[in-house]
Amino acid sequence: MLNRAILTGRLTRDPELRYTTSGTAVVQATIAVDRQFKNQQGEREADFINLVIWRKAAENFANFTHKGSLVGIDGRIQTRTYENKQGQRVYVTEINVDNFSLLEPRQSDGQQFNNSNGSQGFSNPNSDHSNDDGQSIDLADDELPF
Repeated sequence: MLNRAILTGRLTRDPELRYTTSGTAVVQATIAVDRQFKNQQGEREADFINLVIWRKAAENFANFTHKGSLVGIDGRIQTRTYENKQGQRVYVTEINVDNFSLLEPRQSDGQQFNNSNGSQGFSNPNSDHSNDDGQSIDLADDELPF
């Protein structure tokens, strides 16, 4: 079976880096992806796609992006469910990001961000890395995307 999503869009807010109780980094973010056509008013609409990024890639994403950043996303579509406080089953569909690329230079204190190899992409979200500087979050097993 094939489950692959490749998107280009802009972040709708600053990514918020959190940590699970076991110390695993996680970022949840949303990107706005423009549609290819215009509506009846001549305006281009956008779809808002939820993302989840894990481990070292989550830390990199949080460190190098901000609201409005243009990013390329490569991942898989995933749906999870949970029961809310009212006892209703809630379905959440999101992209579990495997790789991402920064598609424009990062501006920080008047300087541009550049890697030595010229690439601005990050990958390998499965590398183990934990940092005690972040906040811990408590996720139940049914909230994990795997």
